[in-house]
Amino acid sequence: MSRKLKLAVQVETAATGLPGKTQLKQWAEAALQAKVKQAEVTVRIVDAEEGRVLNRDYRGKDYATNVLTFTFEDDLPDIPGLPLLGDLVLCAPVVAAEAEAQGKPLAAHYCHLLVHGMLHLQGYDHLDDAEAEVMEALETQIVTTLGYDDPYRDDETP
Repeated sequence: MSRKLKLAVQVETAATGLPGKTQLKQWAEAALQAKVKQAEVTVRIVDAEEGRVLNRDYRGKDYATNVLTFTFEDDLPDIPGLPLLGDLVLCAPVVAAEAEAQGKPLAAHYCHLLVHGMLHLQGYDHLDDAEAEVMEALETQIVTTLGYDDPYRDDETP
């Protein structure tokens, strides 16, 4: 069975320089691991206020963050063949500010954060050093395959 991704995109911000649906889908598909046969994901790009409210209400942190991942796996029965289901929320002003502060192209940072969120949807995490190492290696592999620089590269290191 070939992998298939149904992607819905919602834009709730007036920010400019946002990636389009085709680009988002390419990045999301690249992040799907072989075990995932089907996925249905919504990517919502929001302003700082909505990002702050979601982060506060769902994570208890009262500030806007770059990406939030909402997986529906825990709320559903274990049914063979059920697609990967989830939502990713990208906060446009935070993504733009981080890209500028890190000296990265905006598209590269959006790509990295979308890949990061897609990996979270598939069960990857970075709660401890070993998990973080695995997840960051995957992110680097996927993002560089898509033509962007290693998102964890430190340009100040000789």
